[in-house]
Amino acid sequence: MSTFLGMPSLPVFGSGNLHAAEPFPKAAHRELGNAQLRANLGHATHTIRDKRLQVVSELPDWEQLRDAGSAIKENVMARLPQLLEQFEENFTARGGVIHWARDADEANAIVAGLIRDTGETEVVKVKSMATQEIGLNEYLEDQGIAAFETDLAELIVQLDHDKPSHILVPAIHKNRTQIRDIFLREMPDADPELTDSPAVLAMAARAHLRRKFLTAKVAVSGANFALADSGTLAVVESEGNGRMCLTLPETLITVMGVEKLLPGWQDLEVFMQLLPRSSTGERMNPYTSLWTGVTEGDGPRNVHLVLLDNGRSAALADEMGRSALHCIRCSACMNVCPVYERTGGHAYGSTYPGPIGAILSPLLTGIEAEENSSLPYASSLCGACYDACPVKINIPDILVHLRSKDVDSKRGTKKLPSQMDVGMKAASWALSSGKRLGLVEKGLPLGRLAAGPDKKITKLPGIAAGWTQSRDIPAPPPESFRSWWAREHGNPNDDVAPPQETATQGKEGQA
Repeated sequence: MSTFLGMPSLPVFGSGNLHAAEPFPKAAHRELGNAQLRANLGHATHTIRDKRLQVVSELPDWEQLRDAGSAIKENVMARLPQLLEQFEENFTARGGVIHWARDADEANAIVAGLIRDTGETEVVKVKSMATQEIGLNEYLEDQGIAAFETDLAELIVQLDHDKPSHILVPAIHKNRTQIRDIFLREMPDADPELTDSPAVLAMAARAHLRRKFLTAKVAVSGANFALADSGTLAVVESEGNGRMCLTLPETLITVMGVEKLLPGWQDLEVFMQLLPRSSTGERMNPYTSLWTGVTEGDGPRNVHLVLLDNGRSAALADEMGRSALHCIRCSACMNVCPVYERTGGHAYGSTYPGPIGAILSPLLTGIEAEENSSLPYASSLCGACYDACPVKINIPDILVHLRSKDVDSKRGTKKLPSQMDVGMKAASWALSSGKRLGLVEKGLPLGRLAAGPDKKITKLPGIAAGWTQSRDIPAPPPESFRSWWAREHGNPNDDVAPPQETATQGKEGQA
């Protein structure tokens, strides 16, 4: 008889906005029909990509910086429990409060409870992937709490009742004319004569948010980095809205994935060079905010941090896939990806789109979760994402690894083998003997019959149907090469003596 000790079973997978609601091929096919989306994405990704290449080329030690970033992250993953304990000790010693959340439900409940304790019903938010991952805004709305995004792109998406489609630029799929129309429709205080000039749109958003900044008592943020040796949190941004949220309210609640830790200040120096160049194509972040606990008379008086697992332990347990947790959310992989450029972020379903999302989401949720098994196939394996990643995450290798896990998860039992099992067994039987392969080749005329008068096979049954969804197979030849060779030259299985090697050739071969 066993006794339940209250410990969760492992691995504990993530929940929230991490799941694709439909297979990627189906979603991508729909998004490909949106010509405006493709035009917007093409222009934006090329612009960011060109800026990044320019500023990266200025650094003679860029590859060494990438190596350093990768090594630091590997060190963090190897010592994560120890570093988390060190961070907690330093953070709480300086007046902060740590909350641990296993999944999205726990994190949402913790944040909502902290807000209710203040008596407030409105909060301002700093752009945060972690809060999008757990679906915090939707949860707070159900609890009667209004969350206002203050990042310009996040504000655009929120006003349009849409979802972000890019890690760095959530509204990348919208052009400025569309944004003007959103402001006119959703902002009560918008000027009816509002134009689509970027400067005018930015001023309209600034005026709209100013009252929120000055009256908000509670703010919710994410964090780009956390320093274990001092208990310091860091947020980098380009607009200044984050700093308004981090300094003006009385209560600050931060939600951060446990993988965002760095050992200390010296390590932050590396990422302060890698992140801005890889994300916005800037030499440095316009705004970098760092705070360590509570300082009397300066900034928020109540500082909370929710440390979020939500599947990260499961990803860490995957020896091949754990390097996906090295991601610093720069989005460089998305800006070079030919698949993302044409389909946009919504096709991926999860909060994390593009190449990094194609590996991170299945790792956090498990490859069998809903439609996430289709995400590792959302790639041409061209390797551009690996070349662009500032911390050298080998995304193509992890994609292949996850594809293998997907195939293994769909294998049948001994009593009921899957189509893949049957197909592989049949191939093994045929290819293990020349005589068997010759026997199979005698069935080629049947393939010609299936091709019909146009000499094309347009539809195959079962799992082979995926091949003919986007291509035709030409009719097989009337005779196999082996049969032709046997007819023209005799038995193809006859051994052919190898040419005699000269003394000179032998010496060269040894060299």
